[in-house]
Amino acid sequence: MARPKADFPAAQTIRALADSEGRLALRVTPGARSESVAIENGRLLMKVRAKPTDGAANAAVLALLGKALGIGASRLQLLRGATSREKLIQLPDAHRP
Repeated sequence: MARPKADFPAAQTIRALADSEGRLALRVTPGARSESVAIENGRLLMKVRAKPTDGAANAAVLALLGKALGIGASRLQLLRGATSREKLIQLPDAHRP
């Protein structure tokens, strides 16, 4: 049975949550039944199926976020939160001082 296609918020909406340096804070729920990207109370929430073992959940977060933004996961960088549900991701093409 085919999985239903994920419904993501618009890439511009996700990018608007980033700070002036292109850093995006998000909260992750690993080991979820289904993958999703949602915005609640001005905050990005992600659910991934991967378990937090050997970095699998972090890789899944980057892949899912890349898919939602329409870019490759390799263009995203995990800055903080490798072992936490609270993560900080650097988005590409950010205007830096």
